[in-house]
Amino acid sequence: MSADKVQEIVCAIYRHVGELEKLFPGRHFTPDGHMVGSIGECLAAYHYGLELMPASAAGHDAKSPDGRLVQVKATQKDRIAISSEPDYLIVLKLKPDGTSEEIYNGLGGPVWEMVKDKPLPKNGQYQVPLSKLKKLTQAEGYKPAFMRVR
Repeated sequence: MSADKVQEIVCAIYRHVGELEKLFPGRHFTPDGHMVGSIGECLAAYHYGLELMPASAAGHDAKSPDGRLVQVKATQKDRIAISSEPDYLIVLKLKPDGTSEEIYNGLGGPVWEMVKDKPLPKNGQYQVPLSKLKKLTQAEGYKPAFMRVR
């Protein structure tokens, strides 16, 4: 995989989104759902040397070389959704220029603690603001769980 090629493709997707929105004023064509999730999983696998599990595997998306299970969440917005406690969690914010920003890279437990006692939403997914994840990364003792290898 080439990170440059992925960036080029993602940039082209956003360029086409802009073209569609100009053709159809008032309509939004923002990439979301599976596309954003899959892009994030592939970028995390590439950058952190993770092995992806089969698509839609329950609970986790990847495994580290030393066997740790990782949930990868990617978003373009200001929050992610989680439905269970992952062992480890990597959260990436995708940008229209095809790059991504690491928001969180650590144990899943501290993130799950934020939501576990709240009423379960109808869709079964708790919303976690990126601002709260950023605060976790600034807390004393925080260390990224995975180092970038590329």
